[in-house]
Amino acid sequence: MTHMNENDHAASRPPRHPAARAAGIALSVVAGLALFARLAANRVERRVPADGRFIDIDGRRVHYLERGTGPAIVMIHGLGGQMRNFGYALLDRLSADHRVILIDRPGSGYSAPIAQANIRAQAAHVAAFITAMGLDRPLVVGHSLGGAIALALALDHPQQVGGLALIAPLTQPLATVPQVVATRAIATQVMRSVLAWTVATPAALLARPSGARMVFAPDPVPDDFATRGGGALIGRPSAFAGAAADLAAANADLPAMVARYPSLSVPTAILFGRDDAVLDPVTHGRRLANACPAAALTLVAGGHMIPVTRPDDVVTWLSTLTKPGAPV
Repeated sequence: MTHMNENDHAASRPPRHPAARAAGIALSVVAGLALFARLAANRVERRVPADGRFIDIDGRRVHYLERGTGPAIVMIHGLGGQMRNFGYALLDRLSADHRVILIDRPGSGYSAPIAQANIRAQAAHVAAFITAMGLDRPLVVGHSLGGAIALALALDHPQQVGGLALIAPLTQPLATVPQVVATRAIATQVMRSVLAWTVATPAALLARPSGARMVFAPDPVPDDFATRGGGALIGRPSAFAGAAADLAAANADLPAMVARYPSLSVPTAILFGRDDAVLDPVTHGRRLANACPAAALTLVAGGHMIPVTRPDDVVTWLSTLTKPGAPV
């Protein structure tokens, strides 16, 4: 009988093909990144849990927070954000005299994504939410991309809107992607999903401080924005995928919307920080005001995140829209 030792067995096995070995290493790396993303998401969600309640709209979960009584205000956040962007400094001030409702847009925060991420589809989803909540023509506040969605809501569903308050809104097609969100400019859903569960989370954790500075510039980033303002949630895979889908669809509806601005019948107010480094106040503010007889533009000191950094200016501006005789 022939006895083979361990070295003999190893020598008798055929060598592993280099391509198979590389594939095994790649699979291990992907699995490790996906596990890291899941653990990071769990950690973030413990730090920034869901604040409000959930309602089912057309089979999709919508996360919202409601506070106060009086004339209704619905607030729609921007790209990569969620409801705490408004909750940070505006909710307590406004809810003293109003029924304030903050929502996580589809695919953002703790709201489920919808089949299409384009602006008009999101506006239709918000319109269904307004109906489900039994709101009677609320004042709709939209920030950044949320401003574009608020505009589409007023154009497509004017009976649902008492007035528009647009803060640093996206109103024109984007000729170039703003630098701060350029890493999310991914065309295909498959690639967005792959990146979301591999490199996006570690990249977001590394880039978050510099990204936040770019979004807030020239204003400083509050030390507690990651938790109180919800900024930490951008590190979740779902947040990356949602923001990338929003960005990919951002221009789909805007050209046709621009052509309809002169017909906008809802009273509209626009507020911009003079030094907004994300969306240009002239391009996105003055052009809308010039095109729409119902719109008025106000400029204040500050950058793109004035709902967080300049709450007194924002509340003072909103108070002119919510006083008796205003469109709420």
